[in-house]
Amino acid sequence: MNPETSPAGRPDVLVVGGGIGGLSTAYALARQGLRVWVLERAPEFGEVGAGLQVAPNCTRILAEYGLLDEARTLGVVPENMVMRDALDSGELTRLDLRDLERRYGFPYMVIHRSDLHGIFLRACERAGVELLTDRTVVDYEHTEDGALIRLEDGSTEEAPLVVAADGLHSVARRKLVGDDVVSSDYVAYRAAVPIEQVRDNGVAEKDVTVYVGPRCHFVQYALRGGDMFNQVAVFRSPKALAGRADWGTPDELDAAFEATCDTVRKGIPLMWRDRWWQMLDRDPVATWVHGRIALLGDAAHPPLQYMAQGAIMAIEDGWVLARHYARQAEAAPAGVRPDWDAALAAYEAVRVEHCRRVQTTARAWGELWHLDGGSRLQRNAIMRARDPYDYSFTDWVYGPTALQPDEEPPMFTPIPLSSAALEDSLQD
Repeated sequence: MNPETSPAGRPDVLVVGGGIGGLSTAYALARQGLRVWVLERAPEFGEVGAGLQVAPNCTRILAEYGLLDEARTLGVVPENMVMRDALDSGELTRLDLRDLERRYGFPYMVIHRSDLHGIFLRACERAGVELLTDRTVVDYEHTEDGALIRLEDGSTEEAPLVVAADGLHSVARRKLVGDDVVSSDYVAYRAAVPIEQVRDNGVAEKDVTVYVGPRCHFVQYALRGGDMFNQVAVFRSPKALAGRADWGTPDELDAAFEATCDTVRKGIPLMWRDRWWQMLDRDPVATWVHGRIALLGDAAHPPLQYMAQGAIMAIEDGWVLARHYARQAEAAPAGVRPDWDAALAAYEAVRVEHCRRVQTTARAWGELWHLDGGSRLQRNAIMRARDPYDYSFTDWVYGPTALQPDEEPPMFTPIPLSSAALEDSLQD
């Protein structure tokens, strides 16, 4: 994957970044007959992290690509998504994920991040995508008929289109937009352990369980056919609030979950303690396309993780871009190149608004999950009153990915906390 020199000839598309977004986009474009190169800065392609939730808006695309069966064999299709109070473990609300599959036509899955990455890596290899490692891109430039990237070693590559899928700390985003990341002051710890290590902890092996608590939450679900168990612990860091640079440390992890229920407390000692992820995002921006340089995935719309849509949005981005290229190719006269500028304009026109909605909703959900005091009781009352088969809060995101702005479904209507009817005894 790492020849000393670049492949002969010029690519149709250069994709910068070999994560899930970059590889899935490369595959989507290669399926349209384009010659695609992926440039990854690391010495080899791979993903870090643990579990990943894959909702029907993504498994629909995996099915179209012919990759869903492979994903099923590597992942788990859980039965329910259950939200519980992290303090008393009481159930607040749930989604019947088998009924969810009937509604949307495709399953809700959980899979190890590295397994999904591997699925797209192998798909790219089969499709003839050039996979180039040790390529650190340091700058982007516009050219007369496309764009150019400049590498750390001083060499350059150019193509009619450059897709910057280089993540939250994107070089292209810094150059073309120039904004800063936004810290939520929350941090995530992760762990994926053999299922035997948690079977005595009161876990639900067939569900995705989310425990929401004051300034913290805890997520659990099985992976790899049920042989592995994934846990995510998220909490607000007092050190971050105090402006400290060394925030989110293991001592804060332990303190954040001291008052939680038994199942959560038993899970905390299993968390990886040599690494943690500060929860950062960026404010939404309206322009992702700059000439023939297109931002994609976290480079365009990095979300907080509360909706579990970050990787999914990147996969959708690539699918939409490829579909709009295909439409231009179908419309172009014989011998005439498809109109990349029209395809990019259509991509930006539909994806910006959808991803803005996800980003802003993720921030709002983070606030909702982490309430304390009377607000926590109001939230719990509203959630307990919800009909488990009410899909008004999921239709806008789990349905078919829109290709045109008028295909984007309406948003859900938020329920104000003040509408909750609490018993007097609960408010004392």
